[in-house]
Amino acid sequence: MLSLMAPALRPARQVQPDAPVVDELLAETAAAPAPSTAPPDLAIPLRRSPEPAIEIRVLLQQDGLTLVSSSGGGVPLQFNDGRPWKIPGPKEPLSCRDGALNLAEVSGPGELWLQPRPGLAVVVGANRYRGRLRLICRNQQLHVINHIPLEDYIASVVGAEMPSHWPEQALQAQAIAARSYAMAHLARPADRHWNLGDTTRWQAYHGLGSESTRGRQAAQATRGLILSVDGGIVESLYAATRQLTVEAHGRLGASMSQHGARELAEKGYRYSQILATYYPGASLSRLERR
Repeated sequence: MLSLMAPALRPARQVQPDAPVVDELLAETAAAPAPSTAPPDLAIPLRRSPEPAIEIRVLLQQDGLTLVSSSGGGVPLQFNDGRPWKIPGPKEPLSCRDGALNLAEVSGPGELWLQPRPGLAVVVGANRYRGRLRLICRNQQLHVINHIPLEDYIASVVGAEMPSHWPEQALQAQAIAARSYAMAHLARPADRHWNLGDTTRWQAYHGLGSESTRGRQAAQATRGLILSVDGGIVESLYAATRQLTVEAHGRLGASMSQHGARELAEKGYRYSQILATYYPGASLSRLERR
C-alpha cells in the first residue's frame, strides 16, 4: 500500500517560466496548509481574474497522412497569411521533398496550415483533432503540429492517460498533473516549432479519440489549476504504478502513481490530497493574466 503521508523527499522537479507566452501569466499560489494528523492537502486558490487563452503545440506521430474534415470533405491547405493553396483529395499523398511540401506531385511552400470550419475536426491518419494543424517540411521530413486550446488538450490527455470510469477525484488529479506538465513544456518547449509530442514519452494525446464526458468534466472542474514551487511550474511527472514511477523518475514523491491515485480516491481522498501525497513541497496555483 502507498504511504498516506508525503515522503521526506525533495520537491518535484520544476522549471521557471521563460517563454514570452508564459511571461503573460501569473500563477497565484495558495499557502500550504498547517501540519496535521489528517492526510496532506493543498489549499485551492480562488479565481481572481479571467484565465488567459493558451494554445499548446503538439507534434503528432502519424501513420500515413489523410487530411479531410470530420464531415468527410476536403480541408483547404492555406498559406501563412490565410490564402488558400489547394484542397487535397482523399487519395492524394502529401509529402516533403527538397524543402517543400508536395501534393500529388505539385510542389508548394515549405509550410502550410489547415483550419477546419467551426464544429469540425481534421482527420490525420486514424485520429480526429480539434484546433489547427501546421504542416512543415523540415530536414526532408513532414512534421504535423496540432495547435490546440489548452483545456481541449487536457480533456484529451485525461482520457488517454486514465480510464474514464475511474473515480472523479483521480481524474481531476490527473487533469492538474497533465496541465502542469503541459505548462512546463510551454515554458521550455522541446522544439521551436512545438512544445511536446503526443506519445507516452511526453503524455499520451489522441485528439477526439481519447476525449470522454468525464475527462472533459475533470478538466473543467480544475480549469486553470497547476502545481508550482516557489513561483515555478512543476513538471509533474507521473506513471501507471508506484514501481514504474520509481523506475522512470528515480524517486517516489516527485511523480504520481496513477493506480495509486485511483486507490486513494477510492479511500475518499480529494484531488488536492492526492496531489499533496505525490508532490510534496508543491502548491496549487491558478493561471491568470498579469
